[in-house]
Amino acid sequence: MGQKRFLEIGKITNVHGLHGEVKVYPWCDDAAFLCSFDTLYTDKAGKKPVEIVRARVQQNMVILQFAGCDTREQAEALRNTVLYMDRDDVELEEGCYFIQDLIGLKAVDADTGKEWGVIQDVMQTGANDVYSIWNEQEKKEYLAPAIPEVVLDTDIEAGIMTIRPLKGLFDDAD
Repeated sequence: MGQKRFLEIGKITNVHGLHGEVKVYPWCDDAAFLCSFDTLYTDKAGKKPVEIVRARVQQNMVILQFAGCDTREQAEALRNTVLYMDRDDVELEEGCYFIQDLIGLKAVDADTGKEWGVIQDVMQTGANDVYSIWNEQEKKEYLAPAIPEVVLDTDIEAGIMTIRPLKGLFDDAD
């Protein structure tokens, strides 16, 4: 599977103040993560970089100031812009993945080799993520907790996540 180099990280939802700052709704686990970048991009090809002069978290939003964006009017022109990050700017810890890389992986049973389906969504529940796995043949959704007892291996390059569903997790109740 080919990995996208530029990943969506948030969306500018509003302006903040009079001096060109924008409010960003972060699309990442932690709003502070978005503040760690020096450069973001306003296009998915990475051809339109924006340099971050100042960044801070305010409640569940991020307030950003871009170089050259000094007025409320300039900031207003950026409203509803999706921001992208360059994956090369981030080093993930072992066992951590970008959600966009997990979407589309085949979920395969470690014991039987059965293909349960394809990961279509990652729900962040607080305690742990939950993978929504869609089985096209059965027209059925399976929900798998992203815990070490269930997820045994994730191979992004091969496009496969090897899982071992807990007893009763995927079984229909009789």
